[in-house]
Amino acid sequence: MSILLISGSPAVPSTSSRLLHHIGDKLAVHGHRSTRLNVRDLPAQALLAADATNPVLQAALAEVAEAQAVIVATPVYKAAYSGVLKAFLDLLPQNGLAGKVVLPVATGGSQSHLLALDYALRPVLHALEADQVLTSIYATAQQVQWSDHEGVTLAPEIAARVAAGVAALDCALGYRRAAGDAARTPQEHAFAARAAA
Repeated sequence: MSILLISGSPAVPSTSSRLLHHIGDKLAVHGHRSTRLNVRDLPAQALLAADATNPVLQAALAEVAEAQAVIVATPVYKAAYSGVLKAFLDLLPQNGLAGKVVLPVATGGSQSHLLALDYALRPVLHALEADQVLTSIYATAQQVQWSDHEGVTLAPEIAARVAAGVAALDCALGYRRAAGDAARTPQEHAFAARAAA
């Protein structure tokens, strides 16, 4: 099952991106492969003009379409998710997250921005017809520390939320994999076994 990590931060480096990649590393331990999409790396003019004919944007939209799960990470600015992330989400079709499990992640300067996830980002994810939006993970910059030697160090309460989010996503994907296997015909099972050999 493929997981797409979408970073909606315009800054490099960023706390939200570091937390996102840390979650991706934790999922890799469970055997999940993930790819990364940094919205800030997309062509700004095409993004702001919502030019869906731009080949780079088309490739990014195809990554979303092909993923079974999406983790969306953003900094919180003025009680809302980032503008670059909004510009990208606006490019998705109305059902752009249909059939997908989504884990929202955000970071902010204080706990007072926590509700931005529930009032700003989650409604958009549901509007894009996400099949399942998992419990959000929110952290302040103080709860996500970085060092060149140790990488990301999380405050205990955030580490617990990350562990719960990873477990929930792993469980959701496992359920979908099992449901997909059960729906296969005997010929499809045989083909999959030969492909795995």
